[in-house]
Amino acid sequence: MRHALLLGLALACASGPLAATAPAGPPPDPTEDPMLITAGFLEHHQDMRYRLLGLEAYKAGRFEDALGFFRRAAFFADKPSQGMVAEMYWNGQGVARDPVQAYIWMDLAAERGYLGFLALRERYWKGLTEAERARVPAEGQAVFARFGDAAAKPRYEHQLRIGQREMTGSRTGFNRGVSIEIPGPEGSIAIPGTKFYDERYWDAKKYWAWQDRIWRKPRIGRVTIGEIEAVSRIPDTKPEVDAPAPEVAPTPR
Repeated sequence: MRHALLLGLALACASGPLAATAPAGPPPDPTEDPMLITAGFLEHHQDMRYRLLGLEAYKAGRFEDALGFFRRAAFFADKPSQGMVAEMYWNGQGVARDPVQAYIWMDLAAERGYLGFLALRERYWKGLTEAERARVPAEGQAVFARFGDAAAKPRYEHQLRIGQREMTGSRTGFNRGVSIEIPGPEGSIAIPGTKFYDERYWDAKKYWAWQDRIWRKPRIGRVTIGEIEAVSRIPDTKPEVDAPAPEVAPTPR
């Protein structure tokens, strides 16, 4: 299963430039644009930043680091990273194998109804014993309180607002007419504000709509309708928006 999810993550990262040819389609993936990364774009998009770091560490076999990075991305509402945390618990990579935590994290990844994650969640459920299933509600509430959308989306949206203000020095938002200057091999390079400040990267509602468009249809494995139980088995819990972020390995600034 882990290879299917990793393939899905790779496809998601590679889909942006192709999608950009259609005006009404999703914006290009900023993680594929070296100029945006150099300009500090990922500093204000912690989901993308730590998902990329997690993938790099995972492919290098640094599983403990990868798990930490995916958990940090998950803290900022990144559903594919939540799915990778689940896979690593299921396979015992970078952590002791724990099928219950694997199920909980995949349930978290499936929170928005993305079919690929729902299908993987149900496969996990079939692999749990009755004793393990009994642990899911209580242990799941602790995870959802910190990482569920009710907590993670508001903290991510707060980061977007901070990023807008820091980039322009204004409380009122950003100016698409402003160019971003970054150092290049032969002097400074200007990135148009229309690219850096595409509202679909900064407006919360449009950002979540973009994520939905990427992940709504399965990119991981095959989905059979009979496999899917749409409702979470974990009771609602009070969100902990101000919970501390998971620790990660040192990263270059």
